Amino acid sequence: MPINTDLTATDNAFWLIVAECFGVEMPTFQGEGPSCGRPALFIRLSRCNLTCIKCDTKYTWDWSKYDPHKESTKKTVAELAAWATSSPVELVVITGGEPLLQQARLVPLVEALLAAGKRVEFETNGTIAPVPKLLVDGVRFNVSPKLASFGAEEAKSVVPAVLEAFVASGRAVFKFVASSVADLNRIAELADAHQLTPVWVMPEGTTADAITATTRALADAVAARRWHFTTRLHVLAFTDARGR
Repeated sequence: MPINTDLTATDNAFWLIVAECFGVEMPTFQGEGPSCGRPALFIRLSRCNLTCIKCDTKYTWDWSKYDPHKESTKKTVAELAAWATSSPVELVVITGGEPLLQQARLVPLVEALLAAGKRVEFETNGTIAPVPKLLVDGVRFNVSPKLASFGAEEAKSVVPAVLEAFVASGRAVFKFVASSVADLNRIAELADAHQLTPVWVMPEGTTADAITATTRALADAVAARRWHFTTRLHVLAFTDARGR
């Protein structure tokens, strides 16, 4: 499909609600999952369809604590594509919030990024199935279903049909936040029920000490299950600072 090169700031069809973009002016890495440690650019979209108690990006959705007019802005696909392509970094991570809430307007952005030689990873909570136009070479989905221990209502945060759609796409990995061996047991139940593979486990924590402690508490049990294990590099390296 040809790339639309006539995107303008006056065309509301191509606005996205953005919380922040970072990685160009101050370089950083993908901090989690299969690409952990790779140089990356981040486009963090605003808004989420979940309200997890332990969420570390509540400024994208919790308007009881944050002002949406200060925490988000509208940017066009053209502006975002120009920003990302100003950097030689290949990997662009589109995250949130929940980015797939805006996926219809993300299609032209992803097309533009791929045409410029970028690779795209979505960080998604796994409750919204991707449209077919996003299921293309150069795009991967890091699907992170939220458990009850994360302060989520699993009746809302675990959507079997959507998880199975991600499995069928062949373009997803499944990354779970865990703080205890009990969490690993719940992850195993979900993985078995919905044939989720590959499974990545990430220790919960927003400080280096917490991540280290949780990593040590989980490591043997994760290894015994032959799952992948990831840290939170941005927390270890940059103390969970915004924009890093």
